[in-house]
Amino acid sequence: MRKSILGLSAIALAAMSAPAFAQDESSDGITITGSATVTSDYRFRGVTQNQENFAIQGGFTVSHESGFYVSTWGSNIDFGHVGEGSAEIDLIAGYSTEVASGVTVDGGVTYYWYPGNDKGTDFDIVEPYISVSGALGPVNSKLGLAYAPDQDSLGGNSAVYVYNDNNMAIPNTPFTVKTHLGYAKSDGFLGGPDGDLVDWMVGVDTSWKALTFGVAYVNTDWEGTKNAAGADGTVVFSLTAAF
Repeated sequence: MRKSILGLSAIALAAMSAPAFAQDESSDGITITGSATVTSDYRFRGVTQNQENFAIQGGFTVSHESGFYVSTWGSNIDFGHVGEGSAEIDLIAGYSTEVASGVTVDGGVTYYWYPGNDKGTDFDIVEPYISVSGALGPVNSKLGLAYAPDQDSLGGNSAVYVYNDNNMAIPNTPFTVKTHLGYAKSDGFLGGPDGDLVDWMVGVDTSWKALTFGVAYVNTDWEGTKNAAGADGTVVFSLTAAF
């Protein structure tokens, strides 16, 4: 589950990448984008959020030409315990701007909301983030940092996640190669006594009109029973429709 990545539980991560969304731009500089996805396993930072079962996901973003945006995204989840809820909803607000030719900085905050939880435990998480993205030759690359400060849902601890995402279109084909490498540090609660976890992904996307089909191999260096934790290597399939 997402909270396990951030440091709450060692028992319990959307399609691996999103296509270019359809756009509806108004005369006042506002653009609306959205998508819906069916995926064979909702993996967040390498760990399943739904007991390695299918997930249905969707969201939309409202952005302004100034660079400010708000977004929401949701997915069904299953943490394996009755009363922990069956949905995750992410509420996001941020600002994105080009700081140099082809170089974009994006920063904001994500609120991970788990409605329907009646276990008496606070699962919700607030996580500020920042990223820098740009083209390195034929490769589009992003380097990002997410930091969750001390909060009750993390047992009074903090958590940090550093990652790099890359994608490259294969010339004269409809295919795009994608990779991901991430590192989570969560104050001794995850993946071993030092709380470190590395996750990685490599995959391929192909698009047709508003549809994007993706396949990716995902894995982690989880210490111990990777299968029970849902952090073992697996192939994830996804189909996304942009609107």
